[in-house]
Amino acid sequence: MMIAVLEVVKRVLDSVPNVELVTFFIMIFTIYYGWKTMIAVFAFVGIEFLIWGFGIWSICYLYVWPVLVAVTMLTRKKDSYILYCVESGVYGITFGALCAVTTLFIMGPAGALGWWIAGIPFDLIHGISNFLVCLVLYKPIKALMNRVVS
Repeated sequence: MMIAVLEVVKRVLDSVPNVELVTFFIMIFTIYYGWKTMIAVFAFVGIEFLIWGFGIWSICYLYVWPVLVAVTMLTRKKDSYILYCVESGVYGITFGALCAVTTLFIMGPAGALGWWIAGIPFDLIHGISNFLVCLVLYKPIKALMNRVVS
């Protein structure tokens, strides 16, 4: 079900640049299911590869989403609504920088830096939208998850 949710929320907002629900749901799944979320993350990434093929983004997807799981694992004991909103926003803002690591090996330091800087406006949109998504959806989805998981 986690994989289906991730794919559906990805497809629903595909036409809106840098606005997505995948980050939010990976965080929610990690809060409730811990490291088991990695199975869904790698299955999601595999499906993305099948749909969109392989490119520079493919490599970064192999580590960017697991990084989110790891960071959420570090913060999940805090159970803080605001912390999760901030974490989601910061993740969106740093997404381009995380992906630039891949371009570092392909384009060199100057190319990676240029690629990252060119994407900063999109990263800002990504971070703000992630923050707002978490702000709006966290409490209702958490209440739903508490009923489903218990």
